[in-house]
Amino acid sequence: MGEVRTLRSLIEIVQVVEDCDDVVYVRYSRGPEADAHRVSRDFEAEVDLPGLSVSTLTPPSWWTRSTVDWVARRLCKYLDLGKERGNRPWLLVGREVGTGPDHEPLVVDPTPLGRVSDAAVDEARRHYAVAFRGDGLKDK
Repeated sequence: MGEVRTLRSLIEIVQVVEDCDDVVYVRYSRGPEADAHRVSRDFEAEVDLPGLSVSTLTPPSWWTRSTVDWVARRLCKYLDLGKERGNRPWLLVGREVGTGPDHEPLVVDPTPLGRVSDAAVDEARRHYAVAFRGDGLKDK
């Protein structure tokens, strides 16, 4: 796997999403290298899933607000997924093969598009708090 670029701003992430012809996903893990030859697991049921658990960053057709609003919201919704274990967000495209136990897409054949920097995460948090009047992210 080659060098994966670091996405340093929210706008840079939005540009990747808007420029990509495929659906762009975000995954919270130790990174593309760690995920290259694995699948996600339903730990409650003790079952391996047929792909990697991801969240969609490409806005659905019904979304009438800006792409930046969607992307900031989606990035912020799952920030606490294993951060204490070193998990970080990274963007990818892949082939969707089903849904997981929490209705999340499962993908195989992931192609990394970029790692999300801490600065971009902080920018997404600030945007989310303003765009959605949410103060629930202040203390995270």
